[in-house]
Amino acid sequence: MNKLQRAKFVEERLEAAFPHPEIPLDSLDDYTFLTAVMLSAQCTDKRVNEVSPKLFAVADTPEKMAKLSESEIREIIKPCGLSNSKARNILQTAKILRDKYSGKVPRTFEELEALPGVGHKTASVMMVQAFGTPAFPVDTHIHRLAKRWKLSDGSSVEQTEKDLKKLFPKEKWGALHLQFIYYGRTFCKAHTCKTPETMCEICAAINAKK
Repeated sequence: MNKLQRAKFVEERLEAAFPHPEIPLDSLDDYTFLTAVMLSAQCTDKRVNEVSPKLFAVADTPEKMAKLSESEIREIIKPCGLSNSKARNILQTAKILRDKYSGKVPRTFEELEALPGVGHKTASVMMVQAFGTPAFPVDTHIHRLAKRWKLSDGSSVEQTEKDLKKLFPKEKWGALHLQFIYYGRTFCKAHTCKTPETMCEICAAINAKK
């Protein structure tokens, strides 16, 4: 298979495995979703979904969050890890949204990426999952699978994003982002697919000798 054929095969198999991928993070609205995504850095979605309701019970708007102290936020989100930096960023972001955006989450990459603790991946997640704007967020699962499935050379996350955007239809980016993640967590984990005996369906087909 050439790269385009591999991409088509991957798209078909991911669609068959996860035809209706759901957003894994629980939220109430755009602001709580942004906060949940910020909490998810180097943390499992399961843990975030356990912790975020406790935070949102106290503050579910930028205005309420901005009234908390950094230490109050840190104490609640501690189980998510990196609580010092996450608490600082969540508080600073809440104040910016309150003061500059009337409590609303901005809807452009430039404005999102200017918020404390919001990098390109988080901004991409917001754009595609919250606002329905085409974007292809690349996390560690997607970066690993794209290289493993020979869709990108794996030189950088940035290059992987560019390659995947070229290979897949724009209207499929949002679903594919989630399908890649779910497939990587379920069938094509980091420690599997190293030998023919342990390969998932996609790896086996892509690595099959002609």
